[in-house]
Amino acid sequence: MSTTDRLRYVYAVTRPFDGVLPEGARGIGGEPPRLLRHGDLVAVTGAVAPEDFDEAPLRARLEDLDWLADTARAHDAVIAALSTVTCPLPLRLATVCRDDSGVRRLVEDGHDRFVRALERLDGRVEWGVKVYAEPAAEEEAEPAAAGTGSSGRDYLRRRLHARRSREGDWERADALCRRLHAELSRHAEAGTVHRPQDARLSGVPGVNVLNAAYLVDRERSEEFVELVEAASEPGVRVELTGPWAPYSFAGIADEEAPAVHEAHEAPAAHEAPAAHEVHEAPAAQEAGR
Repeated sequence: MSTTDRLRYVYAVTRPFDGVLPEGARGIGGEPPRLLRHGDLVAVTGAVAPEDFDEAPLRARLEDLDWLADTARAHDAVIAALSTVTCPLPLRLATVCRDDSGVRRLVEDGHDRFVRALERLDGRVEWGVKVYAEPAAEEEAEPAAAGTGSSGRDYLRRRLHARRSREGDWERADALCRRLHAELSRHAEAGTVHRPQDARLSGVPGVNVLNAAYLVDRERSEEFVELVEAASEPGVRVELTGPWAPYSFAGIADEEAPAVHEAHEAPAAHEAPAAHEVHEAPAAQEAGR
């Protein structure tokens, strides 16, 4: 299939930049991304097969979790490569145009929004912070049933103790989340809270009680990381990921999209797995975020 017969996958929009993408940068299908300049902006694109990315087959493909994970990883690989040479504005997973003319219309129609977003994100990165409530190991097991060497009263007493311990874990986790989010927000340009991850899908131990992202000036990142690493409570686990390209703060560019004959995106893209989340858990977990 020739390049002219293939659709255009749009990874990101950036300002023009000096130099080239790192050698070996590869996107979907293992192909190197291409830079398409339109006015004072650059669209980062790749050619993709219509049997996967045209509107109808794409909807079916998004139900294939392995395919979705591979696509998200390839998307993120391009964004990561871009981040080494410029500040990219990541577009939604599976933003696809018919051809180069469609890409140019996408950039033209969204020009002012893209420029505002790039100004907001310039020099900043995203850090992810998750807080988990983790009951002590001895409290996770169900108390032995009455009649196995203990009285019914002892059994009920253990049940009550276990319940109170779990409630204490939740209270500590909730209090830490409130303090930590308030403190981190003061040290960030912006913060946003995502829906907690479902442990049944993520496979991560504990109950996710905070799933937040923060937009942080690169020069203040070390200070931000130190604040997160200093946060701890018994029965509570705090995880830090990043730095990422600012996926969670590109929403200004996610307003109404062009007509479908010019561009289409993954259905409910705000709910689709963020590409960088694939590094932390299967893509299925966030189908999502």
